[in-house]
Amino acid sequence: MDAITMLKQDHQAVEDLFKQFERAGANAHVTRRNLVDRMIQELSVHAAIEEQIFYPVTRETVPAVEDQALEGLEEHHLFKLLLDELDGMDPTEERFAAKVTVLMENVRHHQDEEEADYFPKVREELGRNALNEIGDAMDEVKASVPTHPHPYAPDTPPANVVVGAAAGVVDRVGDTVSGLAQGSVSAALDLVARVRGTKKSQPAPTGSPTAKKVAADVRAKTAEAVDKVAGAKDEAERTGRATTKAATSGAKATVTSARKAATGTARSAATGAQRTRKTAATGAKQTRSTAKRAATSTKRAADAKR
Repeated sequence: MDAITMLKQDHQAVEDLFKQFERAGANAHVTRRNLVDRMIQELSVHAAIEEQIFYPVTRETVPAVEDQALEGLEEHHLFKLLLDELDGMDPTEERFAAKVTVLMENVRHHQDEEEADYFPKVREELGRNALNEIGDAMDEVKASVPTHPHPYAPDTPPANVVVGAAAGVVDRVGDTVSGLAQGSVSAALDLVARVRGTKKSQPAPTGSPTAKKVAADVRAKTAEAVDKVAGAKDEAERTGRATTKAATSGAKATVTSARKAATGTARSAATGAQRTRKTAATGAKQTRSTAKRAATSTKRAADAKR
């Protein structure tokens, strides 16, 4: 799926939850608590796929969105702080609804800015194929990113890819710290190897079968995410180069056409001017001849009278 279409669908899903919360009565504590739980999951996953895939790839390939991406990361951090406070909070507490209201106001502002300015710049710069590649990458990592807020975790690659994969496993299956730690270390080593262009290390996980499985899952999910990011970024860069080449060719063709048109216009003007001069000269000659004949006739008539 197109990356921007996917993110807009996420925005709409969150907005639907906001409206349901606003319609719920002040005493609908169970309903409000359930809605906030769903908000926490939707926003946590949405923020993670933007931070792991969309923001880093677009920052590298669309220079015009650099500042907006950084602002988006800061806004995400604020959302996560509120989500972290709301996670598990008793809905009967007097500040529960107030926190949700502040969350909704800030998220709506963030989403409006992305849809009005950020997304159009990205769509204009990147082609359909690149956006589909980015969308595929985001869809791939959705299954492993955190479903709860982690406001103090890294939010830029490569650290957020490693920590995000580990946190996602914790959030979803709540398994052993040993496996998570081993998997994260292996994933980090894989990333270093990828950057340096060397062979990936293959440390075997140790401990219980559960720890080994968790370690393998973290490493596999992280490697998968990094491969998707690299593929999406490469596609975006190829599209950008093709767009630049096409624009340059178009500009050259326009200049050539303009030059030809200008040359043709100049030639036509020169030919027209030459014809005008000839016509004027001929007309003047004819006028002089006519005047001469008229004068001769007048003189003859006058002599005849005398």
